[in-house]
Formats: sequence, structure tokens, C-alpha cells
Amino acid sequence: MNTSNRIGKWSVIIGIMIVLNLFFNYALSLAYKSPEYNNFCPNEQVINIPDDQNECVAQGGQWTDNGYYGKPMPVGEVVPIGYCDLQYTCRQEFEDAMKSYNRNIFIVLVVLGAVSVLAGNFFVGNEVIAGGLSLAGVLSFLVASVRYWSSANDLIRVIILAIALGLLFWIAIKKFNQRSTTNN
Repeated sequence: MNTSNRIGKWSVIIGIMIVLNLFFNYALSLAYKSPEYNNFCPNEQVINIPDDQNECVAQGGQWTDNGYYGKPMPVGEVVPIGYCDLQYTCRQEFEDAMKSYNRNIFIVLVVLGAVSVLAGNFFVGNEVIAGGLSLAGVLSFLVASVRYWSSANDLIRVIILAIALGLLFWIAIKKFNQRSTTNN
């Protein structure tokens, strides 16, 4: 096989891999909308910040002391007692919604990746399509894992890695064992 034919083949394989994943992710973004921060924490034009802890907590905020305990107080300055983060509760709700959203996207992308890898095995007569679909499936696993990684606990991370490793071994055994038996 000449060099330009090999480059053309790999260009199409990489193109299938990238465009299929762009398609998966764009279609998901249309079908399943991501939570928006402003739906949880509306951006109001006038904000009245509470002056004390009780009022802050009553409004769903989190009170933080000024942090001067054990430190010398600035001379001649008025040091506030603390401050209120009014968006604490709504931000926590948004982060919980995003974790759930990312988990659901992870599941869908893993399923689509698995379908891509399996579909790649049906195109044994066309090395470019088979390679493109298989690599697209692996890239889908990677994208799904990266999106969900920060939300997943340690056990889920180990399971994700074990599944990915098992899938890669399965692909290697399936693809390379077939080639070695057909080339002999």
C-alpha cells in the first residue's frame, strides 16, 4: 500500500471517529438539556446582603466568619464580623443537578460507544469503516469518562477503568487474532 493511500485511509478513519462523536454529543445536547445556573440561582438586579448569621441562613445562604481568629486585627479599620454567600444553597442544588446530568450523559455515551465498537465488528470487509467505528466507540468512552470523572466516586472510577481495559483487550483479541488466522 502506498503512502498517500495509507494517509487517506487514516484520514477517513480519524474523520469518522471525530465526526461520529461530535454527532453523539450535539444530538445529546439537543435532546437532553444541561441544567442552567440561572434557573437555580437567579441573577437579581438588587441584592440585600444579610448582616448576621441567622438572617443569612434563613435566606438559604452560608455564613463565613471573617477569618481573623488568632490573627492580629488591622489597626484603625472596621473589620466585618463575616459575610453571607446567598447563593450557597441554590449553587449546591445546581451542582447536584449537574452531577445527575453528567451521570446520565456518561451512561448514554458509554452505550453509544459500545454500539459503535460492536457495529465496527460487523464491517469486517471494510477496514476503514470498521476502524473508524471502533475508534469512535473508544473516543466516546473517553469523552464520557472525562465528563463524569470529577463527579464519580473512587469505586465508580475503578469500574470505569476496568470496563475500558476489558473492552480494549476484547478489541485487541478479536481484531488481531482474526487477522493472524486469516493471514496464515
